Amino acid sequence: MTESAAHRESLPLDSTAQLLTRITAELGTRLSHVSLNGSRRHMTPPTLVAVAHGSRDPGALRTVTTLLERVRELRPGLDIRLGHIELNAPLLPDTLAGLGRGDAVLVPLLLGRGHHVKHDLPLAATTAPHLRTRIAAPLGPHPLLVETLYARLTEAGWTDADGADRGSGVVLAAAGSRDPDSAADTRSTAALLSERLGGVPVLAAYASAASPTVPQALRALAARGRHRAAVASYFTAPGRFATQSAAAAPWLATAPLGAHAAMARLVLLRYDQALATRPAIPLRELATA
Repeated sequence: MTESAAHRESLPLDSTAQLLTRITAELGTRLSHVSLNGSRRHMTPPTLVAVAHGSRDPGALRTVTTLLERVRELRPGLDIRLGHIELNAPLLPDTLAGLGRGDAVLVPLLLGRGHHVKHDLPLAATTAPHLRTRIAAPLGPHPLLVETLYARLTEAGWTDADGADRGSGVVLAAAGSRDPDSAADTRSTAALLSERLGGVPVLAAYASAASPTVPQALRALAARGRHRAAVASYFTAPGRFATQSAAAAPWLATAPLGAHAAMARLVLLRYDQALATRPAIPLRELATA
């Protein structure tokens, strides 16, 4: 059994979704080592390029760096690089330019479909014609994100008693996007988190570009008698929006998702899924995406 498989075997079987997650990840790992004619490949696996948004908060770069260290521990020998969409070095085009000819999988450390995933990543890939590039799905929605959110709530002081309290509720605070797919992904995560919390109401809210805002969602919960409201930070790393959202919390506020072990597993899962299901995109298609 591979080391990554051993880590997955240590996870509790909380749901069918998590079981399917493990099966998909293992299948992706095995397929990445097998050629189309069934023979075993002896080539270097594609580089995993983790794509972070970037932030002026110095904690963001530290958090993402720590997260990728955990990913490297799970998959020793895999070439893992970091590129930012903006604000921090290295920028994604610079990271891609520094890679030799071959294959790369861009794994967005973003939590839903939106402009960055649909447009910025394909555009950046066009700057590296020497690479055969795959673009993985964003991290969310996924049960592993929900497990991270639950862990962060517990760290902040949430207990089973709070889950049973009819006066409790949660606001899932996300960055926000004008893309309706991004909002739909956040709402899906809110529904999964509500299920994980035993039916506690979880309202999606946004720091920008979409509504409701975090204060509006908190008022909506209060109108339903849910005055003990926690704000769950649905951000990969610290930043202005995460700080702003936490400051609105009347009770508990969680830390960002960060370098949790489940996040590291999810990064590798998206990488493996891209290898198993997404062919490398020819440059001419990227240019018109």
